Amino acid sequence: MDSNVEDLSNSLEELDKKMTTFSSILEKFGLDIITKMGQTNLKITQLTDNIEEINKATIDIKGLIPQLSNIIQNQKLLEDEISLIKSLIINITAPLSNKPEVENTIERNESATDKKDLIINQLSDLKANLESMDDPQAVKTILEQIKEDIYEFTGGHRMLYEISQILTRLDSANSLNDLMGDDGQSPKSIKNYLEEKITFWINKLMVKD
Repeated sequence: MDSNVEDLSNSLEELDKKMTTFSSILEKFGLDIITKMGQTNLKITQLTDNIEEINKATIDIKGLIPQLSNIIQNQKLLEDEISLIKSLIINITAPLSNKPEVENTIERNESATDKKDLIINQLSDLKANLESMDDPQAVKTILEQIKEDIYEFTGGHRMLYEISQILTRLDSANSLNDLMGDDGQSPKSIKNYLEEKITFWINKLMVKD
């Protein structure tokens, strides 16, 4: 009987030791899980912060796109103005001795007259067809050819700068009914603005030799 009690006591003591060891293992395992979870939460928080920073940077970059576009357009206008100024200076400072002279008369330059008539006809046709046109790119193609012809005819003129302004606006236009930029006057559609300018350009060409 005493032997059985002693065996039972030893078994219980052994079981207690094993339970204590198992509890210790569970406690350590639990602490490891908690530590890993804490580290994981920290990484998730850091990753979330990084994503928010990336989103903010993306928004800032998108906000700069219109400004960059304006800079590029303004640079193109500035280049056109510089080209116009250079051509005007060349015309003004060209020596008179380089110009062909005939005694008491100036020979009529038929090719120049033909070029002027060609430009006027191109402008008149464009104005007549504007009502049936709505594609900015189609108008741009015609204006680019007219601009080139005007440059060949005049060597440099205010009209070239004005055409460049309209060409720049056509680049970003969806329709000829889009408004031109703010010039201090009542807003006009590209179509109406162009109609008025064509009339003005034709009158300028008519009086130019």
